[in-house]
Amino acid sequence: MDMIYQLGPFLLVFVVFYFLLIRPQQKRQKERVNMLNQLKKGEQVVTVGGLHGTIDSIDDKTCVLKVSETTKLTFERSAISTIKKD
Repeated sequence: MDMIYQLGPFLLVFVVFYFLLIRPQQKRQKERVNMLNQLKKGEQVVTVGGLHGTIDSIDDKTCVLKVSETTKLTFERSAISTIKKD
């Protein structure tokens, strides 16, 4: 019986950590994967480094961003941080 009382606080802490830390992080990760899978040519994006550009071409692993009329840069698809909303 004492064992249940000793494990109770441990289980309570685990449940709190799950709902406050683990579950929200998994949700954010799922949303990010969905965003990366839905990228398409012509969208304005921001990279994790803060570079703003328009997707010129995209494939499974890389995307080419057009940052000016003459400059195109190739990035890993995972380097895209956000899609800019106009």
